[in-house]
Amino acid sequence: MTSGSPKNYRAGFVGLIGLPNSGKSTLMNSLVGEKVSIVTAKPQTTRRRVLGLVSGEDFQVVFVDAPGVVNAKSGLNMFLAEEARDVISESDVLVAVLNIDEKSPEQLEQILTLVKESGKPWIGLIHKVDLPELHRPQILRDKLSLLNVPVIQGSALTEAEGLKETLLKTLKPLLPEAKGPMYDEELYTLSTTRELCAEIIREKCFETLHQEVPFGLAVKILKFDEESPVIKIHSEILVSKENHRPIVIGAGGAAIKKIGSEARKEIEKLLGEKVYLDLQVQSKLDWQRNRGIMKELGYVLKN
Repeated sequence: MTSGSPKNYRAGFVGLIGLPNSGKSTLMNSLVGEKVSIVTAKPQTTRRRVLGLVSGEDFQVVFVDAPGVVNAKSGLNMFLAEEARDVISESDVLVAVLNIDEKSPEQLEQILTLVKESGKPWIGLIHKVDLPELHRPQILRDKLSLLNVPVIQGSALTEAEGLKETLLKTLKPLLPEAKGPMYDEELYTLSTTRELCAEIIREKCFETLHQEVPFGLAVKILKFDEESPVIKIHSEILVSKENHRPIVIGAGGAAIKKIGSEARKEIEKLLGEKVYLDLQVQSKLDWQRNRGIMKELGYVLKN
């Protein structure tokens, strides 16, 4: 027990469950106050669970940003589906992130069914209320009122502080009692520096490239050298088709230079030091269906 921990201390894992592009990653970053989840306009940007910590005098919440809920039976999408199910299974409390710009109400119903059937305490969060979908928040509130769960609404983009305060206040009584914090209170994520750097590079790829290329793309850190005066990071960008490789490189190397420049700036901000970043592009046909490569990248499928 940490010295000075109050008697009524609470701590636990809180899974953020929603559809691709529901705004979970933006929500996570605003709750933690640091960038721990990458954010792009493309769906399925989040591939692995990301953990962000928020600690207070009498609580510690470990938020878990799960991949958007998808249905799939093979390859990378199957891994994403399993990750989301595992986060639901292993969390103490769930937050159903219901984005009002979702075009299919049936998809939102699927999220409600998943969290409801988990048997875990949960909260309904009506998200992106800054968007002009005038009637949808009320429709969702009416649905949630029948389920007898706490309901809050807000936008992580336009009212981050108010949403954070309301969400933490609603979550605290639902967390398990604890003797003290589970992790060092100074931490804001459990991701390693290597993992954060790989995700930053992947984010810049998603932002720079278009069409289907980003969905068949992964990033692997080959070497992370902190011994030199300047930190040297050597990374490999994998694509699933040979004809995607020249697209990632770009005419005269323009695309890869842009990805490298923007990634380097953000990594330097993260590390607080100058960085030399080397990016290589390799094609590995249909790597998403290769269990060995998937495992190397950390997309470990069970059984």
